[in-house]
Amino acid sequence: MRILYAASVAVSFLAGISPADAQDIALTSHDGKVEVTGTLLGYDGEFYRVDTQFGELTVDGSGVTCDGPACPSLTDFVAEIRFSGASVMAEALLPALIDGFAHHEDLTASRSDLGDGQFAYALHQSGRQAPLGRLIFRAADTEQGFADLTADETDIVLALREVRPAEIAAAREAGLGDLTRVRRSRVLALDAMVPIVAPENPVRQISVQDLARVLTGETGNWSDLGGPDAPIALYLPDAGSGLAQIVEDQLLVPPGAPLDHAYARHIRNSDLVRAVSEDPFALGIASHAGIGAARALPLSGGCGHALTATRQSIKTEDYPLTAPMFLYLPDRRLPKIARQFLAYTQSHEAQSVIRAAGFVDQAPETIRIGLQGDRLANAIATGASEVGIDEVQRMIETLRPMSRLSLSFRFEPGSSRPDAQSRSNIQILAQALESGALDAHRLTFAGFSDGDGNAAGNAQIALRRAKTVRNEVLAAVETAIPDSVDVTVEGFGEAMPMACDDSDWGRKTNRRVEVWVQ
Repeated sequence: MRILYAASVAVSFLAGISPADAQDIALTSHDGKVEVTGTLLGYDGEFYRVDTQFGELTVDGSGVTCDGPACPSLTDFVAEIRFSGASVMAEALLPALIDGFAHHEDLTASRSDLGDGQFAYALHQSGRQAPLGRLIFRAADTEQGFADLTADETDIVLALREVRPAEIAAAREAGLGDLTRVRRSRVLALDAMVPIVAPENPVRQISVQDLARVLTGETGNWSDLGGPDAPIALYLPDAGSGLAQIVEDQLLVPPGAPLDHAYARHIRNSDLVRAVSEDPFALGIASHAGIGAARALPLSGGCGHALTATRQSIKTEDYPLTAPMFLYLPDRRLPKIARQFLAYTQSHEAQSVIRAAGFVDQAPETIRIGLQGDRLANAIATGASEVGIDEVQRMIETLRPMSRLSLSFRFEPGSSRPDAQSRSNIQILAQALESGALDAHRLTFAGFSDGDGNAAGNAQIALRRAKTVRNEVLAAVETAIPDSVDVTVEGFGEAMPMACDDSDWGRKTNRRVEVWVQ
């Protein structure tokens, strides 16, 4: 018998075993020399978790026989995995991935509604009566997902934002460990928060500052935004949703400023979009993946740069209000079918499914310099006045023979720590290097800065950031990189601004490290 590990951890039942159902069992090795007795806490189809006099033990089921009334059926065992959180993920993204996974594994997936916002997918194998696994979903919001995790009512959280400090503390207090650790979360796909209006609304763009003033009630008439003399009807996502909390974190100035009370909340993104598209004087905040008949407004700035949410600008994080879609995972072994599904979500095939579902995938892409006219125009119109035309020419000559990789790197406010999407990009780029996908290529990590301070100092800051990202990517590579891969760094400072420097979000957008490939 192989005992894989023993630990004292919070009980999170893998096979739907509640404390009232837990009973004594005896696990005996096939040669009869070792016996473990105790209370069965969980079984995942491969391993038993047993509370014994020595503490909690995890035992490989292939090396033992089980005796006792609580012993699970080894032939008809059904693993159950519970998901809770953001409804846009539960209702659109995950079902598409489940269908793709079932096709990939030659399984069939059948859905059943459980009521009260819950539903389940059963995965069946041909010739087997009982399903291999059942994936149970609670379509709620990000905040509810973390609350369910702490209450041991879910296994995996669906989140449209990073876990917050209070949620980290609650999980640690509940014995769930540190949710900020590596491999406790992963970015599944990308979305963005976009301001939307009805198709007939005459306003064509909005600045982030004006959007914030609308949210706080400082501005309440379309005439203040270049539109008709009519009150603005504001529509926002439900208070506990990830999108609503992104509004609070990224748009309200100063942070924590109260929202105007005169707005309508919608639990479902589809309901919000429908309400806005039918009201010519409405302004809403919605998911880019589901704007339907509404029209998204580009974000403008005082210097003339405007940023539109597109698949490319979201993937590169050039659009500032991106929303990575997270899975937060338990600090324990999941059933085999769950591990297989999670591995599939990171595959190349799954990226196609994510795109087809309307979300932004994470498969790296290359963007030729000839397709970046707006960025180069910004460099000439704005960057050249700060760093000089010679530096802009040096940048263009350096990058001209290359293509930009869609994996960009930005940083948390006031920190040198890469933000959530960038941390995911570090792992993706490291995996690409490990797989040999970039063999015989030249990689240039190009650092850029905002316009605060003098140009020479900003160029040095940008170079240091480029070196930092390069070092983090190389540290994440677990195998040796072939000599055929040439890795260099450059610092171009404020030579190619993406947004105006007249706001915090604009400066954050400009502070970045790009990867160029030849």
